[in-house]
Amino acid sequence: MEGTIIRGVGGFYYVHDGISSIYACKARGIFRNRQEKPLVGDRVFFEVTDPVDREGNVTEILPRHSELVRPAVANVDQVILLFALRRPAPNMNLLDRFLLMMRRQNIPVILVWNKADLVMEEDWEAVEKVYRDAGCQLLRISVAEDSGIEELRSVLRGKTTVLAGPSGVGKSSLTNLLHPQAAMETGALSRKIQRGKQTTRHSELFFLEENTFLMDTPGFTSLDVFAGEPEEVRDGTPEFDLYRNECRFLDCMHIGETDCAVKRAVTGGLISPVRYENYCQMVEEVRRRKKY
Repeated sequence: MEGTIIRGVGGFYYVHDGISSIYACKARGIFRNRQEKPLVGDRVFFEVTDPVDREGNVTEILPRHSELVRPAVANVDQVILLFALRRPAPNMNLLDRFLLMMRRQNIPVILVWNKADLVMEEDWEAVEKVYRDAGCQLLRISVAEDSGIEELRSVLRGKTTVLAGPSGVGKSSLTNLLHPQAAMETGALSRKIQRGKQTTRHSELFFLEENTFLMDTPGFTSLDVFAGEPEEVRDGTPEFDLYRNECRFLDCMHIGETDCAVKRAVTGGLISPVRYENYCQMVEEVRRRKKY
């Protein structure tokens, strides 16, 4: 049979058959010999060893079209990055690090702002101005008031989507709104592996409808800049693309150089100073890391 790994905990891989059933599977030793590890999101072949208790063995991992390291998931089509407009106030430095990481991996991001009911229209417009040219789609919702959810559902349809964001922004509440059976399924799986109910500590994939999966992930509070080159940080900032060809130097980093069109755009309000300051900080971190 063919299915999708929706959770991996305690040596078990829980495989959804794409219809209505979930099987608790073990991975064959051949994967260890090959130094391969099944990931949540993997499409796999599995054999059923106990149809009553729905148990089986994963026999083959099908080729992946994408893979993330943190969280460790496979076959992601897009990322819903969820932040709150208030309570807690958004950490835009963390947000920009995540956008950079996803851009380097060519995974589309939909930046979703929750708790829209707690802010005024001008507050939303201020946030929208910062990220309107950041290379991602922007949505605002209120889980508490069930506002903007249908538009979000249309974005999810037909895709495997990772739901990510810091703790406290409403990820679990959104998951339960989109998929009310999520808490029940999590509880059932926890009982099977004799673990108590807890906040999200493992990546888990929820089947919403045909060809549509939503993955909840543990909340993150920090994200290191990758160990790459400063130019990769520059090239991962899409706002610069409109102006970089007007800089005096072709290899301009838009920080200390003279006659820089990007810095003029920042001064003129065409590029968000918040985004630019975060960019400078990340470049400095990469340079410092390479130096030591």
